[in-house]
Amino acid sequence: MCGIAGIICTNKNIINNTLLKKMSDALAHRGPNGEGQWQNETNNTGFSHRRLAIIDLSPAAAQPMHYLQRYSIVYNGEIYNYKEIKTTLIKEGYHFTTASDTEVILAAYDYYKENCMQYFDGMFAFAIWDEAEKKLFTARDVFGEKPFYYFTDKNQFVFASEMKALWATGIDKTANDNMIVNYLALGQVQHASDSSQTFFKNIFSLPPAHYGILYLKNMQFTTVRYKNIDKETCINITEADAAQQLEKLLLNSVSKRLRSDVAIGCSLSGGLDSSAISYLINRLQKNNDGHFKTFSAIFPGFKKDEDSFVKKIAAKFNLQNFTITPTANGLADDFAKLCYHQEEPFVSSSIYAQYKVYELAKNNNIKVLLDGQGADETLAGYTKYLHWYVQELIAKNKFTLAKKERAGFQKNNINMQWGAKNILAAYLPVQAAQALQKKANNKIAQSADINAALLHSEKKNENLGIYKPVIRTLNDILYFNTMQQGLQELLRYADRNSMAHGTEVRLPFLNIALVQFIFSLPSSLKIKNGFTKNILRQVMSGKLPDDIVWRTEKVGFEPPQKMWMNDASLQPVFYEAKEKLVQKKILNATVLQKKINPKAAQDEDNADWRYLSLAGIL
Repeated sequence: MCGIAGIICTNKNIINNTLLKKMSDALAHRGPNGEGQWQNETNNTGFSHRRLAIIDLSPAAAQPMHYLQRYSIVYNGEIYNYKEIKTTLIKEGYHFTTASDTEVILAAYDYYKENCMQYFDGMFAFAIWDEAEKKLFTARDVFGEKPFYYFTDKNQFVFASEMKALWATGIDKTANDNMIVNYLALGQVQHASDSSQTFFKNIFSLPPAHYGILYLKNMQFTTVRYKNIDKETCINITEADAAQQLEKLLLNSVSKRLRSDVAIGCSLSGGLDSSAISYLINRLQKNNDGHFKTFSAIFPGFKKDEDSFVKKIAAKFNLQNFTITPTANGLADDFAKLCYHQEEPFVSSSIYAQYKVYELAKNNNIKVLLDGQGADETLAGYTKYLHWYVQELIAKNKFTLAKKERAGFQKNNINMQWGAKNILAAYLPVQAAQALQKKANNKIAQSADINAALLHSEKKNENLGIYKPVIRTLNDILYFNTMQQGLQELLRYADRNSMAHGTEVRLPFLNIALVQFIFSLPSSLKIKNGFTKNILRQVMSGKLPDDIVWRTEKVGFEPPQKMWMNDASLQPVFYEAKEKLVQKKILNATVLQKKINPKAAQDEDNADWRYLSLAGIL
């Protein structure tokens, strides 16, 4: 896990060591174990790297790394199956001088070229300069766990793990007006239909599951999708067989994500996902002596505090658990740092709880953490998926099952809003998507706090970023949230929060074979008898305590945000944020007369939190 940066430029007088070091200095938090800069002989290419040593801690594995006197690489991430790929390449005549996965990427690229992307199971962003072809090859992992930002014009291509390294070179930091409006009105950070867009003008993101190629001779950057999830093919399988296969895939994923030359720990929220990972780790490490470390955020006295569940899992699997209690005062003190690392707005204070958990891991000498992110998006873990599932059943004329499922949700005290509009949406999904898109646009138009000139400017732009997918099946909305909008935001939070403390986060639920298997399962195995994530619950039934397996409330490091927003230490911060946005002509001055409206972290339309977050990153 590292920080990468680089410049490809037609002007040989632009690239120098001072400039490259500025970029790596901006990424110092991502790689506390070393740094390196490199320029090719013609000075058209320069790379910078900050190292967090996880696999092969020796100096030989430092970057930029060179191979066959032809290729040079800067790489951020982990290829979990690098040992298996390496074995194959050795049989093909390749030789290796390090024990790193970085060298395996270089050899795989030499042998397979662009097709090497089909073999990697991991989280990564990398750039390879091919001196023979004067070509840059860049790539990003399937789900977008690792970031890759770039700026390009006719003379240069500048890239980095974080935008602050681009700004360090003098690239302009100007927010995109449409993104500002969409965030304030809808809480939408991503551009829904174009994942290359960022919150800032002229700075782009290589989309997940894409590689990009740049030739020095024409400076044209072309991106290609190399992998996708098949959401249409549904296999015929029993629940018992599906559970068995899911457990096998999860075990394999966790096993590979335990490969490390430094100590590994685990985030533990007390929910199903992190508890399942704790069980799997315990199963794989049969001689657990009570020294495996887990890390949790707890909030004593808060109704959503999960400390009792955390303690239950820690005791069951003999885990050494460390806890931290983030506070409103702490948030006030750390807010500027949090915004600095996140770079783009975030939707609630849950991000701060995660930030403190990763800091806790660092302070206890853990460099690698396993975490449960990705399970909710792929396995239908959020209650918002329930009505999409029932609509699918109605569209397929499975009325009896639809009625049974709705009754199951009620039995589990899950509030599922349902009415005539949902029935219409089941039969008219295209029109439903159009109606939702219109509703979103109307919400923007009716945003009284947003400056009228800014709203008018946003209206003139045809590429507004408001997009609602056509949902015919549960898989449609799961695919949208996993591959297009939703999960990428959570992955950005995790990457920046972990790297702020020089720690690496690995996500076992985001193994490509595992995710593809989940998408191939019938919807009725994902949601069943009023329970989300049914098939994972079946796997964990009898292995975890029942009150964790069959919990229906969704929490996961949720802080008492509503109480925090009323805290005296944060009230001035909220007011100053509104003042700043009024001065920047983003909000109308009338917003300064309005009292702060405190809301919980998972509540919708939390305008005051959005003002705070936006002001913090501008």
